[in-house]
Amino acid sequence: MDHALVLAGVFAVFIPALMLPGPDFVAVVRSSMTRGTAGGLLTTLGVSLGLGLYATLSLLGLSAILVEYQWLTWLVRILGGCYLIYLGIRLLSARQQPIDVSQGSERARGNPLLFGFLVTLTNPKAVVLFTSVFATAVTQSTPLWFLGLMIALVIVSALLWYAIVSLFMSSGPVMRRFRNAQHWIERAAGVCFIGIGGRILADARNPVSP
Repeated sequence: MDHALVLAGVFAVFIPALMLPGPDFVAVVRSSMTRGTAGGLLTTLGVSLGLGLYATLSLLGLSAILVEYQWLTWLVRILGGCYLIYLGIRLLSARQQPIDVSQGSERARGNPLLFGFLVTLTNPKAVVLFTSVFATAVTQSTPLWFLGLMIALVIVSALLWYAIVSLFMSSGPVMRRFRNAQHWIERAAGVCFIGIGGRILADARNPVSP
């Protein structure tokens, strides 16, 4: 097996999927613009750890389990969709608070790292991506060092991409431009989460496809 070709094939799918806006992207943007740089980077770390966990589980045989037990796949989708809708409702009902740029890292409520981790963990699209692409790219003869390399690359790729997003969205000029728009940022993020969650629940009626 040519390990370089395997990596190229897997990450040719993973990188574009990583950069497409989804629950993880919305979570990082929301944290960055409402919690500041520290909050955004902690959410980035949480998202990256969640993706790393999914990569690890898929490479250890999660895909085989989900194929064998279709009800588990359905349950993951239902729980994930409900959680995203719950987050969206919370954001829509949040009270309006102007952003204080000078106190960006002090206004965070809750744990942004756990927030990012849970958003990723309850994203069924991540399950589909890793079980359909990553797990099928390895065989029983694949060395452990190569599996470890793939997991590390997933985490590093996510850290780099979402760190760039976070640093841009929490920068001084961006924060000052949107300092009076936090209320609408929260609302927009809430609508996105509810829409994504609703789509996941609707798709739960259909079988998982690669």
